[in-house]
Amino acid sequence: MLLTLKDFSVIYPNTSTYAVDAVSLDLAAGDILGLVGESGCGKSTLGRAALRLLPRGTQIEGEAWFEERSIPAMSARDLRHFRGEAVSLVFQDPMTRLDPLMTIGDHCLETLLAHEPKLSRPVAKARSLAALESVNIPADRWSQYPHEFSGGMRQRVAIALALVLNPKLIVADEPTTSLDVTISAQILDELTRLCRERHMGLILISHDLALVAEYCDRVAVMYQGKLVELGTSQQVLRQPQHDYTRSLLQSALDLQQADIRDERVPTEAPLLEVRNLQKHYVLTVNPLARLLGQQTSGVIKAVDDVSFNLYHGEILGLVGESGCGKSTLSRTILQIIPPSSGDIRFLGQDITRLSRQNLQRQRRDMQMIFQDPHACLNPMMTVEQGIGDPLRIHQLGTAAEIADQVHAMMDRVGLTPIENYAHRFPGDLSGGQQQRVAIARALITRPKLIICDEPVSMLDASIQAQVLSLMLTLKEDFDLTYLFITHDLWVARYLCDRIAVMQAGKILEMGSTEAIFNQPQHPYTKVLLGAAPLLATQPT
Repeated sequence: MLLTLKDFSVIYPNTSTYAVDAVSLDLAAGDILGLVGESGCGKSTLGRAALRLLPRGTQIEGEAWFEERSIPAMSARDLRHFRGEAVSLVFQDPMTRLDPLMTIGDHCLETLLAHEPKLSRPVAKARSLAALESVNIPADRWSQYPHEFSGGMRQRVAIALALVLNPKLIVADEPTTSLDVTISAQILDELTRLCRERHMGLILISHDLALVAEYCDRVAVMYQGKLVELGTSQQVLRQPQHDYTRSLLQSALDLQQADIRDERVPTEAPLLEVRNLQKHYVLTVNPLARLLGQQTSGVIKAVDDVSFNLYHGEILGLVGESGCGKSTLSRTILQIIPPSSGDIRFLGQDITRLSRQNLQRQRRDMQMIFQDPHACLNPMMTVEQGIGDPLRIHQLGTAAEIADQVHAMMDRVGLTPIENYAHRFPGDLSGGQQQRVAIARALITRPKLIICDEPVSMLDASIQAQVLSLMLTLKEDFDLTYLFITHDLWVARYLCDRIAVMQAGKILEMGSTEAIFNQPQHPYTKVLLGAAPLLATQPT
């Protein structure tokens, strides 16, 4: 047996509750196990415990064996070889794995040469390029840094780094959270193919039940630190035994089977007009290489002549593959980054020509909800301080007035009882609770437009459903307009009035949600829809 856990428990420092509570399971070489459950249920803790990547002072109880070697009994020397060579971990957030001061090539070479120091650099580079190519990272990105990659492309690099040492077990913690359906399918096809060909084990930690159903041999369901259900994918997804498993499945099915929203017919001028918008980046090269004629500067057309209208009260979905320019477009609209050319008119005013002071005032009416709430919330601010910060920045009330508004907004987004959340820090909250804080912070200035950049991609099915329902309710209550960026087509179908499909910086197709799903015109749209994992079963 590759991995064996027996009554395995984990208690974090300064806590008295079990993060993992008496979990027992086996994993054989070549097996693919899906590990699902809500945020905070212990999935990631269990995966990290398999590599002993836990904070100092963490208590471990029970047994954990890898090929008949006790993981808790390994020395520091043994662990150094064990991690990477025997077991590799793909983190949910690739920036926790990537050094911002190292190029992608340096990451690959460091990983290989640290474990195989006798390799020549040319051989190490060839192996590294092959690993990068397997996840669709071209060789010409070798000398670039992590910040020059989209979130999805950084995740592909992290997966390549996990594969490059040919480990016996890969623990993939939400490896495709930030990836679109086509790249997600390609990477999981590659991962599962390699596991079967090389007889590797794979633990796929995910909140995406459809994805787990498609790729995993067995499914383990965790709830409040306990393993509540374990069986084949067919058994767990078609005949769930535990109430929590049934509720997870029902949440996913409700999202997929929801009626398509009625298309809005605009009767007024657009709230937002984007015309011929471009954002191009020039790739700088080594000056000596340019002098010798070996390299020339290249251009990345992140946003390439994009035009569309967004009407008051509408939800426009923007979908497309990782790196297609969705997030760059949203940041350009908000003037977080300046466009190379084009016009952006909000409420009839061209905001590309506003002064810094006027732009700051305009941003009260245009807010953003980011993909990773933990990364966009100040870890040193309490929930109450973080939500109220935009009001203080824009000087929109006295301290007492701001406190009243913050408490009212906390109540509105479900952070109740208020006294239980007001003085907690973001690190003390679950992913779903953090996203509620981010939503409250975005709404506190009473904006007219909310740009949502993958706001539910990191949440499990049941929390996703809660947050999406909340966003629809808040839209009506606060008279909001959403530009909703997502790679999850089922979320777009559930939420959006219209959908724009983007690839390589361009909008290829735009239409009503019904037309995009039922009568797609562009071949790329058809590929996206065909790659979307679907739960075709009804829980019993």
